[in-house]
Amino acid sequence: MNTPQRPAATPQELRNDVWLACVIFVSAVISAALTSVSGMFGAQADRLPWALVIAVAVSLPLAFRRRFPISVMVVVCTAYFLAVTYKIPEIYAGNVAMFIGIYTVGAWVNDRRRAFIARVLMIVAMFTWLLITMFISATDPDPQIDETFSRAGVFSPFVAYMLIQLLINAGFYGGAYYLGDRAFRSALEREALDQRQRELEHEREITAAQAVALDRVNIARELHDVVAHHVSAMGVQAGAARAVMAVNPDAAAEALRGIESSARSAIDELHGLLETLRAPGDTGAPADVAPSTLRVERIPDLVARAVEVGMPARFTEVGSARELPNVTHANLYRIAQEALTNARRHGGPHAEVDVRLRWDADAVELEVANSGRDARASRAGLGQLGMRERATASGGTIEIGPRPRGGFLVRVRVPLTPGAA
Repeated sequence: MNTPQRPAATPQELRNDVWLACVIFVSAVISAALTSVSGMFGAQADRLPWALVIAVAVSLPLAFRRRFPISVMVVVCTAYFLAVTYKIPEIYAGNVAMFIGIYTVGAWVNDRRRAFIARVLMIVAMFTWLLITMFISATDPDPQIDETFSRAGVFSPFVAYMLIQLLINAGFYGGAYYLGDRAFRSALEREALDQRQRELEHEREITAAQAVALDRVNIARELHDVVAHHVSAMGVQAGAARAVMAVNPDAAAEALRGIESSARSAIDELHGLLETLRAPGDTGAPADVAPSTLRVERIPDLVARAVEVGMPARFTEVGSARELPNVTHANLYRIAQEALTNARRHGGPHAEVDVRLRWDADAVELEVANSGRDARASRAGLGQLGMRERATASGGTIEIGPRPRGGFLVRVRVPLTPGAA
């Protein structure tokens, strides 16, 4: 089983480390100067050059802390030990740098066993050093400490001072250890969430492709029925022309003209549907009606079914009906079906739908408007793509979007062929 890995540091994070090193260096220089002036460790003027060396040693490695976390921790902690042991006037910025070094090992080392061993060894070394210095202070009295803390009594001020040092260091190192582990776990959780999001996006693309394929199957079925209708008509007309050719040439010519017209219509409709099959899209509506019955005359039935399921809906037809290609009948029917489905699904419980079918001199227009919520409140589904494709396949245009006065509107306009007009 593979151990979870934290992603590598980004260029921005590496640049931030350089800035952090600069800030720690400036802070160390200021700390050294102020500590020297305060005389905290006695006369220290001769140790200021060493303070600059310590400032570089505790700050410069932090610029590489994400690349070499264990090495940086060792260098920074060693520099801090030397500064305190030899009373070099710089300990405060070194404290911060040491905390960052231990924290970084816990937060950025993917080999958790190495991170654990490195930090435990460093913390044990720190406490061993602390106990040694405490023992030296207890057995070799320091006049400066004796002036401040009395050694008299079992629980003397000096003992209390040493216990405070132990507790502070325990909290210091324990906090660095815990926060480092916590940061590592949080990074793994974020990476797992990002990976899951990428997987979901991939699955959504696969689902969309499958939906497109299913819709193309439905369109292919409709194509079969449309072409079969024309071919059947052409067969009947051809038979009639052959039967009357010898006795009535005019009737035979009329039948041949009908065959020509049917062939042209079949080619035009076949071309429109094939264009749809070449492009991605989906209607989102189930093929619950046989393609041969998908005609605009059945749109009132869709409205009636919407009323039956509890959605107020009205149907209005304006103008005189014209002849349309079968593919246009099917596409307008499907667009109306999808628009009603979306209104019922996204419009809310109080949505009302108004369906209008307008016949103009040169075009037919279908409009489905609802007074419910803006459908954009939910992410646009594949149904809208399917409606656009069907409008394009019929040579028309479609408008899908919110209405200025509220609700949602689907309006498709398909021009009539010259023969039908």
